[in-house]
Amino acid sequence: MPRYKGTMVHDAYSVYPMYTEASHALCHAHHLRELREYTELYGHSWSKEMAEALLEMKQAVEKAGGSLPEEEARRWEAVYDELLSNDRRELEERCQQGKHGGVRKAKNFIRRLEKRKQEALLFLRKKEVPFDNNQAERDLRMVKVKQKISGTFRQEDDAEAFCTILSVISTLQKHGKPVWESFAKTSKRRVSPNDSPVLLGHFRYRKCPIGAGF
Repeated sequence: MPRYKGTMVHDAYSVYPMYTEASHALCHAHHLRELREYTELYGHSWSKEMAEALLEMKQAVEKAGGSLPEEEARRWEAVYDELLSNDRRELEERCQQGKHGGVRKAKNFIRRLEKRKQEALLFLRKKEVPFDNNQAERDLRMVKVKQKISGTFRQEDDAEAFCTILSVISTLQKHGKPVWESFAKTSKRRVSPNDSPVLLGHFRYRKCPIGAGF
């Protein structure tokens, strides 16, 4: 990770800024969960408006094909700034009314969104930056399933082979490529779904590099 030069999408945990080679973006799935807490647990109204605005931004980006024109991105930035300003006022009013539930935590949340605005809104302009990091979590989930449910890995080589195979399959799927046909091309032989135990067994136990033949 210290040498990673892409964009890390994360939950703003304080350790991540130490990776200075990478650029950073904030995960809005985490923000939406926090906002739901303020709305449902403490009865705040600002949090519902902010959540709706974030989801509208996401829809606008998807409709635009992954990134917004600069003029529209600036318009959403103005909406973002105005909402945060209104949010602060609502929290102050709640304090004056003696309604302190969740206020301190909410102020810290708003301060984070203000301080890290560029990271929070990076997905508006960069097509390669997603709205959240849910895809990364989905990619890792099968490793945990294998570790917890399927008898774990018996040795380190098994874990490495499993991760290599899973990484290749996931990459093919993200690029819209047929998995088995792609394996067939790299292995220089015809592969059918019935060959899967043989194929995966070959990659697992012989640790055959991608592109090598049987």
